[in-house]
Amino acid sequence: MFIRQIGYFVALAKTGHFGRAAESCHVSQPALSIALQNLEAELGVMLIQRGQRFQGLTPEGERLLEWARRVQADYDGMRQAAAQLRGSLSGVLRLGAIPTALPVSPLFTESLQRVHPGIRLSVSALCAEELIRGLDAFELDLGLTYLEDPRLRGFRVLPLYRETHVLLARDGAGVAGGQTIGWREAAELPLCLLSANMQNRRLIDAAFRDAGATPRVMVETDSVFALYAHVRCAGLYSVVPHSLLTLFEMRQEVVAIPVRPELSRQIGLVARNHQLLPTILAEAWMLAENLGLQSRLDALINVSY
Repeated sequence: MFIRQIGYFVALAKTGHFGRAAESCHVSQPALSIALQNLEAELGVMLIQRGQRFQGLTPEGERLLEWARRVQADYDGMRQAAAQLRGSLSGVLRLGAIPTALPVSPLFTESLQRVHPGIRLSVSALCAEELIRGLDAFELDLGLTYLEDPRLRGFRVLPLYRETHVLLARDGAGVAGGQTIGWREAAELPLCLLSANMQNRRLIDAAFRDAGATPRVMVETDSVFALYAHVRCAGLYSVVPHSLLTLFEMRQEVVAIPVRPELSRQIGLVARNHQLLPTILAEAWMLAENLGLQSRLDALINVSY
C-alpha cells in the first residue's frame, strides 16, 4: 500500500469526482482509478460505488475514510518533522476563521512566516459549523473562532482575545458625545449590519432584544468592506466587533464608540487534540501563545480611522 493511494482516496471523497480528484493529485484519471482499485484489492473491501460516474463511497469506504485521513495527516506530520531536522521547516498550514475574526489572522500569520519563511498558509473564511467539520475531516489544521461553542468540547483550544463591540460612525461627535452609547440609542440610528445568518449578527440581535430595542436595519451585507463603505459613504452606522478595526487602521474617516452594556465573546485558536502535534502546528501554537492580541485590539477603540 502506497501513501499516494491513501491520498487519492481522500481526494476522491473530498471532491466527489474522479476527474477533479485526479487533477488535485496531479495524476491522470486512469492512474488514479487503477491506484484505487489496487487499494481496494489490498484491503479486501470495496470502497467506492462505481457507475458512469462517481456515486459515493460504500458503507465500508465511509468507515475507512477517517483512518485514511489520519494516515495522510500523520504522514504530512512526519514530512514536516523531517524538514525541521534538515534545518528548514516547510509545508502548508491550513487555517479556517469565522468572518469577523478573519481580519485578525494577518497578525498571526505574519509572525509565523517571519519566524518560519518556508511555511505557506491557506486561509479560509468559514462559518463555525464548516470550521468544525473541516477540523474533524483533517481538511484544516487550525480554526479561529468563538470558544464558547459547546461543539468544541474535546478540541485543543487557545484563548487569544476577548472581542467587544463598538458603534462605527462617520461623525462620532454627534452620537452620545463620541464617548459611549447604549443599545437602545444605537437601535434608533440607521444601521448597516452583517447578514442575519451570520453568528456575530445573531449575538448583536440578542443584545438589542435584551435592551428591549428593535434596530433600524437599513442595509444587510456579508462583507465587512461593504459595511465599512456604507458607514463611510452612505452616512449609516454599524455595530461590529472591535477586531474589525484592524482593517481600517490607515483610514481617518470613521470613529469607533464602545457600546454599553458590553457585549463580548472569547476568540481563540482550535485544533484537533493530537497526542503528537504536527511540527508546523506545534510551532504555530507556541507562537500564538505569545502574540498579545488583546492589548493591540483594545488600543484601537476610541481612535479615529
